[in-house]
Amino acid sequence: MLGRLARWLRLLGYDTFYRAHITDAELLRVALGEDRLVLTRDHRLARRRLARGRCLLLKAQEPREQLREVLQALGLRPRGRPLCPRCGGPLRRLPRQRARALVPEHVYFAQERFFRCAGCGHPYWEGTQHRRFSQLVNDIIRKNAP
Repeated sequence: MLGRLARWLRLLGYDTFYRAHITDAELLRVALGEDRLVLTRDHRLARRRLARGRCLLLKAQEPREQLREVLQALGLRPRGRPLCPRCGGPLRRLPRQRARALVPEHVYFAQERFFRCAGCGHPYWEGTQHRRFSQLVNDIIRKNAP
């Protein structure tokens, strides 16, 4: 339900648990066991006794508005280094020469800095998607500033 939001929160440096197929009971068990806040659009889940004080019920359907809602409600800002949007693992600097075998050729020649997830091994670089996401976050923060 909130997969894109989870990826975006990881890019902002937040340890974010996300599983596409998980029961409400399993999700609440993880949240309680790991002292996590549950972000949901599911009214029934948010009303459960175990969810009280542990859920943020989101109204927005569109991911950009969901991100705005979460940043505003929780007062979040980017923190530290981004995490892998796929698995949440730490991103490590990848020497450019080693990136050559992992990224498309046009990306290799267009980019200078590369990263690789220490968890799943996926390569990353700061391309146009990164710039658009950074602009989105900056716009949200600027609009929410007192």
